[in-house]
Formats: sequence, C-alpha cells, structure tokens
Amino acid sequence: MVSNAEILSAGILIVDDQEANVLLLEKMLRGAGYTSITSTMDPRAVCTLHHENHYDLILLDLQMPGMDGFQVMESLKEIETDGYLPVLAVTAQPAHKLRALQGGAKDFVSKPFSLPEVLVRVHNMLEVRLLHEAARNYGKMLETLALNDPLTGLANRRLLADRMSMSLVHARRNKSAMAVVFLDLDGFKQINDTLGHGAGDILLKMVAERLVASVREEDTVARVGGDEFILALWHVRDSDYATSAALRAIEVVSLPYEIEGKTVSITISAGVSIYPDHGEDADTLMKSADLALYEAKAAGKNACRIAERTNVQAKGSGFRQKAATTD
Repeated sequence: MVSNAEILSAGILIVDDQEANVLLLEKMLRGAGYTSITSTMDPRAVCTLHHENHYDLILLDLQMPGMDGFQVMESLKEIETDGYLPVLAVTAQPAHKLRALQGGAKDFVSKPFSLPEVLVRVHNMLEVRLLHEAARNYGKMLETLALNDPLTGLANRRLLADRMSMSLVHARRNKSAMAVVFLDLDGFKQINDTLGHGAGDILLKMVAERLVASVREEDTVARVGGDEFILALWHVRDSDYATSAALRAIEVVSLPYEIEGKTVSITISAGVSIYPDHGEDADTLMKSADLALYEAKAAGKNACRIAERTNVQAKGSGFRQKAATTD
C-alpha cells in the first residue's frame, strides 16, 4: 500500500499558459498538504523538466499557444518508454476529454476548477502512479535476485551460465579461446569461527570487489558457493594470459583487510581451464578448473594450477601446461 505521506510528498508539475490558473492550482494543492509542486507556463519546457525530475503527476493544460497539451503528451512518450504517462489533463472542452485519454492521459480535470474534484482526481492518480512504480521496482528487484548473488552482487550460477554460453559461442565462431578460473578462499571457515559470520560476510564482499577490479570489464566474476568464485575470461590469447589473471586475483585477495577494527589476512587458491584445450562446454571447463583447484589446494594453497589437457583434438593450439605459485 501507498501511505498518505508518500502521496503528499510526490512530485507534481503544473503546466498552464495562464498564470491565474497556475496560482489557483498551486494554492489548492498546497492547501491540501502537497509539498513538492513545480510549475511552468512554457509547454516546450515540460519534457526537459520531466526528464530531470521524473514527476509523479503532470497537471497538463490541453489548450496552449505554440504547443498544445496533445503535442506535449506525444513528446513525453519518448521519455516514458514503458508507455505510462503520468498526465492529468486539464480542459474546459468536453470534446477534448476522450481525445486526451486516447492520447495517453490517465484522467482529466474540468475547467472551471472544482476544489473537491481536483483533490480527489490528483489523490487517486498519484496513488495509482506510486503503486505502479512500486510494482515495477519490485519486478526489477526480483530480476536482480534471480541473476545475482544477494550478498556480493556478483553474478550467480544462472547468470554465469548465460555469460559462459555467449563466450563459448564467440570463441567457436572466431576460433579463439576463453578461460575459466575457479577460486576458493583458504581457511575461510577459521575467519567465521574466530570473528563471526558478520565479519565473514564483510570479507566476502571485499574479496568480490577486489576480484571485479582485477579483471576486464567484459569478463564475468561470479560467486558460486560460500567462499567459491569463478572468473569467466571472455577472450584469452594463451595460457600465460589466463595464468596471469589467476595470479593477479591471488595477489589482490591476499592483501590485508580492515574489518571491524581488526586487520585480517586470507589467501586464495586457483584452478584454470581453457577452451578448447580442457573442455568444449561450460560444465567440462568448470569441472576441469575445479580439479586444477584441488591440485592447487593439495600443493599447499595460495597457488594456481592449470588443468590437464582433455581435448586431444586441440593439439597444436599453442597452449602450454604450467603450474604457478605465489609467495
């Protein structure tokens, strides 16, 4: 539900070429408790004002010299791309009411003004407008939750799968390569046990920020488990580049963190797989990178390993097997 306070604080724009009408509408609305009211006598300024301020309601006179209200509504449609015009048409011509509604206005107010009519129509339209906005924002929130990790904001498994699918299509079409880096924090459970889960969550968010900063804009960073992350590198020249990206991630993650007044240190291990040498589909590539990560953990952690070649047909692709560690 929309509260009365939200309705009274909604943004309202009054558009009328007659100053007396503007002043009368302002007096009516302010007397009823509305607090965010703007006005203009220039119909050509409406689109610019609405683009800058996103009004919840536009009280729009239909008969104005130079540019009438119907023309203003057509221009507003370029801003309100979802098709919802927050226009309350103002007219003294009964014949214009239906035309205004057909043009996109949501309601109308008759001239000469009747105070009860103006207040009821303004209140009702604002309530619908704010409910519409709340529903749209809720839909966007659900869409974000469906594709992003709620703690870190990184891509989740579903979005990662979509991004990897596009990357693989690109790699096949261009006979190029892409890489997967599977990352796992070393000793994260100890952080949770000693500092608490709240500090652990803060650390995960800070790690996520560092990982995003360590890769290119076109690459994808995803959180796929409690302390597990994946880098999907859109295009790589060779295994050296993929290894460098993994080592860069290891380096930035190992820098100290300040959490709740304490200096916290943690390391991360990485496993790397490359298309097409280590798999030709997303599942195989992630499994190959996961196996390489296991080898890095077994080697003493804070290390990087590249998967063993699984695609014998990739012979001659130029990718070299390599192991790497950091101090």
